[in-house]
Amino acid sequence: MENSLNDSSIILDPSKLPKHVAIIMDGNGRWAKSRGLPRVYGHKKGAEVAKTIVYKTKELGIPYLTLFAFSKENWLRPKEEVETLLELLKIYLDAEFERMKNEGIKFKVIGDKEDFPEELKHKLEFIEKATENNDKMVLCMALSYGGKAEIIKATKKIAEEVKKEKILPENIDENLFRKFLDTKDIPDPDLLIRTSGEMRISNFLLFQLAYTEFYFTPVYWPDFDEKEYLKALYSYQQRERRFGKVYEP
Repeated sequence: MENSLNDSSIILDPSKLPKHVAIIMDGNGRWAKSRGLPRVYGHKKGAEVAKTIVYKTKELGIPYLTLFAFSKENWLRPKEEVETLLELLKIYLDAEFERMKNEGIKFKVIGDKEDFPEELKHKLEFIEKATENNDKMVLCMALSYGGKAEIIKATKKIAEEVKKEKILPENIDENLFRKFLDTKDIPDPDLLIRTSGEMRISNFLLFQLAYTEFYFTPVYWPDFDEKEYLKALYSYQQRERRFGKVYEP
């Protein structure tokens, strides 16, 4: 059954929605610069958009959403910008914690929480624990995350298990490797969205994106509203996902 979801010009089939959407939220700084504003204003507007997209995802019944919020490389940005990003993350978590808990949203962090200041690290861990039994949707936030770092970390853990003779080298396969990734308990993304016109994945979910559908839009993240989100989902529904196979007519 097809159904119009919030916009009469975009018709989505609820039965063909992705189970997992991942988003690289790009373009905050350029959005601000184009308006003659400091970059911090772009990040503030971007945080508001993230909130909108999270709850739209839940409304649509998509069970997993992963947002690339802070990369390993982001630590190299100017100190003032990094401090702003961390403060916005803290404000977001404080403002949305009760709603996430009440609406059944499970909050999960992938990346290295140890890189964050102690107070913020404890806040992340507290919200993860407080929402761990929620089952309406999983909001996965990539924080101090890098795909290469995740793969190296997983490889080291497997090597330790081999050294302890708990794993035999000949038993290492894709399924076993997945168990050592940060995303071990969530499915691979069906759809990756990147805003701002950049066409790269920037060290994001390198292992998990093997057969993900990509959607690139020139729209800066602060302008990525519900209609733009529906357009991305509509594009996904027009794809034929073959996973390397060939389907005969």
